Amino acid sequence: MSTTTSPTPESGGTPEGGGASRSARLIHNEATTEIPVHLLFRDDPEPVPVPLSPAVVGRRRGTGEQPRIRRPVLGRAPRPVPEVDPELVERPAWVLPGVAGVLAGACGVAGCVLTTWWSGVLPHSAGRAIGLPWYAGAGLGPAQWAAYAGAGALGLFGFGGLSRGRTGRAWVLGLFGRYRGTVRRTGLLWINPMVLRRRVDVRLRHWRSEPMSVVDANGVALRVVVLVVWRVKDTARAVLGVEDHETYLRECVEAAMSRMLSQLPAEAPPAVIKDVATLRNTDAVGEALTGMIAADAAPVGLEVFSAQPTRIEYAPEVAAVMQRRRIATLDAQHRDTVLTSVVDSVEDTVTRLTMRGLVELDDYERKALVKDLTVAFYTGRRDSSP
Repeated sequence: MSTTTSPTPESGGTPEGGGASRSARLIHNEATTEIPVHLLFRDDPEPVPVPLSPAVVGRRRGTGEQPRIRRPVLGRAPRPVPEVDPELVERPAWVLPGVAGVLAGACGVAGCVLTTWWSGVLPHSAGRAIGLPWYAGAGLGPAQWAAYAGAGALGLFGFGGLSRGRTGRAWVLGLFGRYRGTVRRTGLLWINPMVLRRRVDVRLRHWRSEPMSVVDANGVALRVVVLVVWRVKDTARAVLGVEDHETYLRECVEAAMSRMLSQLPAEAPPAVIKDVATLRNTDAVGEALTGMIAADAAPVGLEVFSAQPTRIEYAPEVAAVMQRRRIATLDAQHRDTVLTSVVDSVEDTVTRLTMRGLVELDDYERKALVKDLTVAFYTGRRDSSP
């Protein structure tokens, strides 16, 4: 399409028809559409990205084109994201080395022994064994009972708070229903015995699902097994933000499988197998599936590294039908290939015989020769094929 600029008084020309000069320069195209120059070269702001959604694109007038459906990008449809309390974030808990608990417990036991000796109820043999002189004592009074209570509480808190931290394990601590922190340290530790402890496995884990029932884009029933590699990243959200994070992950996997596999066919027709994405493209399917599951599991503190379908097969009720269809398709492809080869061979044979002058054939003889050669070549190719 060519464009021309109409003359203006500023450029030294006069508009055709003797009309008044125009104040704005215009560009004319072949369709006599006038576009102001200032609209072509203005600085427009950045367009706001709009998420793709299914929409019907109307047909152009006079072309006979049918309306087309614009489909969204696979796995990118806008969906509501689950929300968790933003203040519920993992933070380290206050703990002490195990030596402090051992010393506190030993001091409590020693206090109980000394209180018993002070009250005079300690056996003479036991006192002599630990090196204490004999003391008659004043009996168990209020002071002695108070000393017993303090020493016993110190011993219980000292030995009762001893815990062993293990690699790949963590404790989520809570006190009176409030989150008090997470312990990821290893070795002998002292943790307040009054807090509630919940052990969490933070190692890299994998989960292999049972065969799940899904349907592809054509409505064909499938059985799919998926392998998910994941770990707990935020222990506070994984334990307190959801009732059971393992069950939640499994349900997210099942939901993502249903959404993902329903957008692609299990197999494409042989004529367009190179132009249509199918479930046989395991890399693309696994990448899209991983992104969908990771987006659903991230708000509850789970990190998903990989989600790969390990087996995709037809459901038992349709497996036999699909197998017969595939065998028929392969047989049709083979027949078409053999027939094309036979026709090319017959054409080449007849052409060589005619061009070299070996035979002179009229239309009837040519048709008969073509028929005989086709039958002979086709029979030989079919018998020699496996």
